[in-house]
Amino acid sequence: MESVKPIVSLENYKEVVGEEVIDELRILARHLEGRRLQNINSTAVGGGVAEILTRMVPLLNDLGIQTRWDVIHGDNPFFAVTKAFHNALHGKKENITEQMLDCFRATTEMNLRQMDLGDDVIWVHDPQPAGLIEKKGQAGRRWVWRCHIDVSSPDERVWEFLRPWVEQYDASIFSMPEFAQKLPIPQDMIAPSIDPLAEKNRDLGVSEVTAVLEKFGIDPERPVLTQISRFDRLKDPVGVVQAYRMVKQRQDCQLVLAGGGATDDPEGAEVLAEVREAAGDDKDIHVLELPPFSDYDINALVRGSAIVFQKSIKEGFGLTVSEALWKGVPVIGGAVGGIRLQVINGVTGYLVHSPEGAARAAVRMLGDPEARRKMGEAGRQHVKQNFLITRHIKDYLLVMLALDHPDEDVVALQ
Repeated sequence: MESVKPIVSLENYKEVVGEEVIDELRILARHLEGRRLQNINSTAVGGGVAEILTRMVPLLNDLGIQTRWDVIHGDNPFFAVTKAFHNALHGKKENITEQMLDCFRATTEMNLRQMDLGDDVIWVHDPQPAGLIEKKGQAGRRWVWRCHIDVSSPDERVWEFLRPWVEQYDASIFSMPEFAQKLPIPQDMIAPSIDPLAEKNRDLGVSEVTAVLEKFGIDPERPVLTQISRFDRLKDPVGVVQAYRMVKQRQDCQLVLAGGGATDDPEGAEVLAEVREAAGDDKDIHVLELPPFSDYDINALVRGSAIVFQKSIKEGFGLTVSEALWKGVPVIGGAVGGIRLQVINGVTGYLVHSPEGAARAAVRMLGDPEARRKMGEAGRQHVKQNFLITRHIKDYLLVMLALDHPDEDVVALQ
């Protein structure tokens, strides 16, 4: 991909975060003037990494950091391997064969031959492109491995396969301290973020929300429970259906399970079929396979919901949680990974461990609209203070500055 021209200027964010925050970003960026930053991941569409980069790359360019974004090439067998790696790094048992490791190595070699890796800082996202570090001696002044997934209890064979590559980077970034590994390189903890001005998060009028609900056959007059996510077993959409059925015995409600796929996730169609089978012929369960760039519809679906679920079994962060909280909608989330950073139990929603726990929390919240409203307000403030893209950009700028001063504990900016 070429460097992306600014979609919006950072000046537009002053109304959300204040002038001082934007001024601070510009001061930091001046100390990095002329730097060229390259981001590399495994998919241009689908998933949180692509979503973050879509918004962050133009804003970094607006700050004067010459930023581009490239995507590695791979075929279906490669992405089947990396999906198995993804599951295994989350602790799920997978049969990882030597043939699969060879497939990963071969695709890495192909990308090493094809990719232009010549920028000042090369930011490699997640395991799929991790092996590109083999070109460290030939190109790139500083290399950073940014791990977005929960590797707190990884499958030992997969982690030991990746470790020799990871250890060659100049720095690593994880989303929370619990994900950190014993590595001989610096580790930073940086949570992901959402963009409040993106189509998925901007304010919508009541009539716009109602129109989208009705388009999908959802009754805007009855409570809606929603989970927005890829159709991925680690997101536990079938568990959400089970929770909904328990809630339905106590409270009238509808369920929306909406999401799409990602080019690096070959299991999506299989999981979608499982969800549709679990939903059966219940007319109050709406399973929506949304195409890429359905941000407006997703925005409206969340704003029209009484409660949002993110009942993940494993989770790196879960941008959908902050997206819902930003809209003032409380969240019932699995008590795993980065969801625990976003859902303050009993304040911005509830953390749960099972479909039964999710159902109990939903029944309680549906029965107390005022408490639900207060949770939504607290959630929006929590996101504003911690999980907006301006904070994320600041953290990345600070990492880049630290890379320029590897032997200094304190960097004085003149």
